[in-house]
Amino acid sequence: MQKVTAAITAVGGYVPEYRLTNAALEKMVDTTDEWIRTRTGIEERRILKGEGLATSDMIVPAVRELCAKRGITPEEIDCLIVGTVTPDMVFPSTANLVCDKIGARNAWGFDLSAACSGFLFALSTGAMYIESGRYKKVVVVGADKMSAIVDYSDRATCIIFGDGAGAVLLEPDTEGLGVLDTILKSDGSGAPYLHMKAGGSLHPATVDTVTNRMHYAYQEGKTVFKFAVTEMADAAFQIMERNQLTEKDIAWLVPHQANKRIIDATAHRMDLAPEKVMINIQRYGNTTGGTIPLCLWDYEQQLKKGDLLVLAAFGGGFTWGSILVKWAYSPQ
Repeated sequence: MQKVTAAITAVGGYVPEYRLTNAALEKMVDTTDEWIRTRTGIEERRILKGEGLATSDMIVPAVRELCAKRGITPEEIDCLIVGTVTPDMVFPSTANLVCDKIGARNAWGFDLSAACSGFLFALSTGAMYIESGRYKKVVVVGADKMSAIVDYSDRATCIIFGDGAGAVLLEPDTEGLGVLDTILKSDGSGAPYLHMKAGGSLHPATVDTVTNRMHYAYQEGKTVFKFAVTEMADAAFQIMERNQLTEKDIAWLVPHQANKRIIDATAHRMDLAPEKVMINIQRYGNTTGGTIPLCLWDYEQQLKKGDLLVLAAFGGGFTWGSILVKWAYSPQ
């Protein structure tokens, strides 16, 4: 019996039209364009504007684009997994809402929360459903409306985050293409350094939690940076080492777009040249779960069948990891 792997057969993405530039942020908080560019590499980020719009409203066009590219209808989707920390509601899941909005009547779905590593965790999960033989078409999404939980008076966090959604379609493959290996890690002792204080069962929403601004993302930047530089880079290097690969074998590093310096450190650990690193942080900022699939969306036309990709991320709580993917198709 031939081994079945989960191949990425289509990619879709969506970013809102509104651009929040560094120049605009200079008027909102005590910061400068030069400081933001130097520390993060970000020039602008996209923000979802409009009454009643949520994370699902970015996922819907991304999944529809994916279906159109692959030539399938939403009714053919078996399962939809959404990696997000900004669901439309606590329940029902954003995945359920998306399935309803796109007409994926035969799909079931759920949300997965792993902060900036959410897409990696969701991709690994979706791949196992394909590998088991139970499902033929699994859509994996990374999406966040970070503007909903960013305090725009906090210059430490508001300069970093943006909104966006990316999605991939997984299908069975017997040529050795698709998801080949995963390294996924978590360490809850990192929670104090990157979290949202209220909104869960520990601190349900009250007048006091709102007054004390506890419903925004909180980050201790220096500590998070230190952990991210080490762990994300190590995970990317370890997956190469475990599969006996060198920098010559890797076509692309697809890193979480948190900070240009973290991306550079990861590439350096892998001994990769800059031209092998996908970067779009300058245009979108950190879209949390959306960064890696949005990179695949932006760079899709440069990918060729058989290319080896290393996907790597680090997220709050802490979560981190890497996934080795063999790309399944060439540009049309």
